Amino acid sequence: MVSHKSSIYKLKGVIKKYDWGGTEFLSRLLSFSNPGKETLAEYWLGAHDLSSSVLITGKGEIKLNDFISGEAETILGKTVTRKFGRLPYLLKVLDVNDMLSIQVHPAKHEAEIEFARENAEGIPLSAARRNYKDDNHKQELMVALSDFWLLHGFKPVEKLNSILQTIPEFKPLLDIFNATGYDQLYKTVMEMPQQSVNDLLKPLLDRIIPLYQKNLLTKDQEDFWAAKAALTFNRQPVKIDRGIFSIYFFNLLQLKKGEGIFQDAGVPHAYLKGQNIEIMANSDNVLRGGLTNKYIDVKELMKHVRFEEIFPAIIRPKKINANEEIYRTASPDFRLSRFKLKEGDVSSFETVSGEIVLVMEGTISLTSENEELNLSKGEAAFITSHQPVSVKALASADFYKASVPVHTDE
Repeated sequence: MVSHKSSIYKLKGVIKKYDWGGTEFLSRLLSFSNPGKETLAEYWLGAHDLSSSVLITGKGEIKLNDFISGEAETILGKTVTRKFGRLPYLLKVLDVNDMLSIQVHPAKHEAEIEFARENAEGIPLSAARRNYKDDNHKQELMVALSDFWLLHGFKPVEKLNSILQTIPEFKPLLDIFNATGYDQLYKTVMEMPQQSVNDLLKPLLDRIIPLYQKNLLTKDQEDFWAAKAALTFNRQPVKIDRGIFSIYFFNLLQLKKGEGIFQDAGVPHAYLKGQNIEIMANSDNVLRGGLTNKYIDVKELMKHVRFEEIFPAIIRPKKINANEEIYRTASPDFRLSRFKLKEGDVSSFETVSGEIVLVMEGTISLTSENEELNLSKGEAAFITSHQPVSVKALASADFYKASVPVHTDE
């Protein structure tokens, strides 16, 4: 057991080297060289059991999840400990160079049931065919750090009708959609034999890939991403990735820097290109539907998809004081705020649970009672619950704070 003595600790995250990541953004943010050009996809800050961050202490490094388990009520607060039993969120920075898989996340009660089922079946947590890595839901908020392209939920009826009418190869699907709706349309393309997928998509791809290769398509066109996906994921002998259908069925969005979007349970989505900061419920449960070389379980995926039109709601931050703005969502697990300070500016906050601060630009000094910690670009801190914190910008600074939306009289 680790004794809880300080209130502010420097926090070191975990880098995930997935093949869709870029090679420069995270190495620049975290100030290390990457001469081998490894793909650096995600930087995790949190206490997930499979990839816990570590606290830097005078006695060495301590895993954050071990630290919390030692004195959870003191570190997280009584309310959060009773409600969640753990740090309820996970903070990430993503560098999306190649497209991520089409994916859906389960609701909380579904994750609990299915996690227990796979445990009872004896499927190892590390197994490629394991769908549920934990018993939690995975609501997500992402905020763009650059121009960011993604897919998010099914297109509204009118727009999807137009797509199915306009693309000659999709006309056979129009009657299915009009007669039976989103669920049967998606079920049809996800469960049809591979040869039927090839027969439907090959003429379309033969038409658009040459346009893509001649730079005649733009990122606001579904054809751009379908051609890119085909060149990235299709395999020989001919096996066309059925995730390409989703590019046309889902909303194609561009977020500008500073804009956010919330991915609720059941909303199918995929990140396509750009950098973002992401906060989510503390989970790694992902059901995939294509655009990936990872395990795809269509039966499990279909259990969780919300088969309904989605009108995307872009989230813009709400200013709550001179220095802090909040990205509001309905999630009970997390809250994300952003601070922008000029050199010499001072701000303050009081932690409501265990909170994480991540500096994106500049240098800040965090002070709580008699403790002080300086953080520069790419550095993070973990702060225990119910601490009054003063922040001073030693150089003009931009930083994010992950917390929990609780209000308590503890």
